[in-house]
Amino acid sequence: METSLEALLNPQVKDIQISGIRRLFNLIPNHPGALSLTIGQPDFPTPDHVKEAAKRAIDENQTTYTHNAGTIEVRRAASYFVEQRYGLRYRAEDEIITTNGVSEAIDIVLRAILEPGCEVVLPGPVYPAYEPLIRMALAHPVYVDTRDSDFILTAEKLERHLTDRTRCVILPYPSNPTGCTLPADELRRIADLLRDKNLFIISDEIYSELVYEGEHQSIATFPGMREKTIVVNGLSKSHAMTGWRIGFTFAPAYISNQMLKVHQYNATCASSVSQAAALEALTNGIDDASEMRKVYRDRRDYVCDRLEQMGLEVTRPSGAFYVFPSISKFGLSSWDFAVRMLAEALVAVVPGTAFSETGEGHVRISYAVFIETLAEGLNRMERFVKSLG
Repeated sequence: METSLEALLNPQVKDIQISGIRRLFNLIPNHPGALSLTIGQPDFPTPDHVKEAAKRAIDENQTTYTHNAGTIEVRRAASYFVEQRYGLRYRAEDEIITTNGVSEAIDIVLRAILEPGCEVVLPGPVYPAYEPLIRMALAHPVYVDTRDSDFILTAEKLERHLTDRTRCVILPYPSNPTGCTLPADELRRIADLLRDKNLFIISDEIYSELVYEGEHQSIATFPGMREKTIVVNGLSKSHAMTGWRIGFTFAPAYISNQMLKVHQYNATCASSVSQAAALEALTNGIDDASEMRKVYRDRRDYVCDRLEQMGLEVTRPSGAFYVFPSISKFGLSSWDFAVRMLAEALVAVVPGTAFSETGEGHVRISYAVFIETLAEGLNRMERFVKSLG
């Protein structure tokens, strides 16, 4: 029974559910000896030269507030990085904000552009943090089911979900949980569709350095798209810096000026020491992701081959470090499949419904783990799958 004070809590927050990723992850300690293929962070350590830069910053007392948008040095480095890598051009002075990870970046974007009652269109299955942030802004998520198009958001599918209430379209590619990327021709068709529409685009490119075939391309590089696009990116995946909490927004000044207000009152600034590490990562570490990408690609091939040998349908990912096989043939919900496999085979994966209801019939496997762990986890999964017939 609610107390009188509990009834006063924000209903938008009370209605938010704990992430399905965490719900499953929290069960793992109940099963000693279980192997986890759930975690969404690199198993590589942060590069030594980046850690040394942070140590120097501490020794040099770089431990005070910085400019709300981040030091001008780190913003210039971020500007140079995305221009060299992806052909994106943003002014360090007023078009880039350094945030506490991409999670905060997404939050300040949504709070700056959304109003009660408007809609945000996003592909499903998708990273689970978008929906709570949209709902806390009193807006509504609209999912486009991509299961029958190899998890690719097509312009044709997208167009059917646009209304006069659509305020924003989210393009989260490479994708968590599927690892899929948007082909250049489809990205061009989406740009053509949205160019003259009165809406914003959030391009979440946190996995942009982990693309296996071809080069990552941002929708902001297409004619007419820069002025309505907010690109978010960061160092968590590219430089194995999840705990450093460094993200960036790249957007025209008229948008960035409003986002900076939200960021200022929400966080003041990103950690000064983490910014010093980020400066090193973006300059002397501009190629740090190269070796990691090669390892992930080899693991991708190994995991997909093993899953196909088990008789599972797999859309081979072209980026990130996840694979999203179908388990629908077993007649179990994705939650029941994951819970039973954890209990009976001592291996944990994430149920597809953690990524919206459009993820039903699949599970997410992260291959950002040591190859020995990955091999043993797949051995256990194979035995479990065989036991299901």
